Amino acid sequence: MTKQLKEKYEDLKKYLQGFDSLAVAFSGGVDSTFLLAAAKEVLGEKVIAVTLLSGFVPENEVKEATLFASALGVQHEFIRVDELSIPGVAENPPDRCYFCKKALFTQIKALAEKMEIQQVVDGSNLDDERDYRPGMQALAELEIKSPLRIVQLTKDEIRTLSQMLSLPTWDKPSFACLASRIPYGEPITKEKLAMIEKAELFLMAQGFKQMRVRCHDKLARIEVPEEDIPVLLNSEMRKKIADAFAKIGFTYTAIDIKGYRTGSLNEALKQ
Repeated sequence: MTKQLKEKYEDLKKYLQGFDSLAVAFSGGVDSTFLLAAAKEVLGEKVIAVTLLSGFVPENEVKEATLFASALGVQHEFIRVDELSIPGVAENPPDRCYFCKKALFTQIKALAEKMEIQQVVDGSNLDDERDYRPGMQALAELEIKSPLRIVQLTKDEIRTLSQMLSLPTWDKPSFACLASRIPYGEPITKEKLAMIEKAELFLMAQGFKQMRVRCHDKLARIEVPEEDIPVLLNSEMRKKIADAFAKIGFTYTAIDIKGYRTGSLNEALKQ
């Protein structure tokens, strides 16, 4: 670990020490897992984890989050939500994430206040400032703090620190809510979310770690890192995936030749 990274970690702990108690919005991903572990180290029992139960998050992600919180010895609260009932979400406009996060974090904040928890924090990091993130405006309006972003930790740095702390998520693939797989303007439905979840679970079972299945109505567009594209192009693998995706409900299956990249659907907004 470099001197600069060590200083950032110390800055994070000093920042967290400034609160009497914290509620960590906990998805079980790389960032929120690291933040929860750091908060537990600093504040002990004055930290709780809050996980949302919804159709936007695969069940296996919730299970992993539950196991980690239990192993860490952190009180774990759950809030069941229906994002599709939130005005401005199912219609899937470019600022969908703003409406979604505003509603969800309002519920997390209400729970924290009820439990007399001083502050709600989330796992946004410095890299999130480089992409289109309308949800960050909602966090600002609700006064949700983002400690990792405040001390300027990047995703790679968080992975390095997570490995140092022996966190199981240090090399976990990046994840975003399932709604981010559907192009803006195309309505989000429970059927599409279920199809995406099943398709990505199938690809995971075939050995693909970092990938996305973008849902363009009945067409599935698969994104994997460039080094994994040859594996997808194998005739046996292509047939296996095509057959599985057809059973899931996709009429067509395509491979994105540009490979995996975060926020690829935001590319349409820049055109």
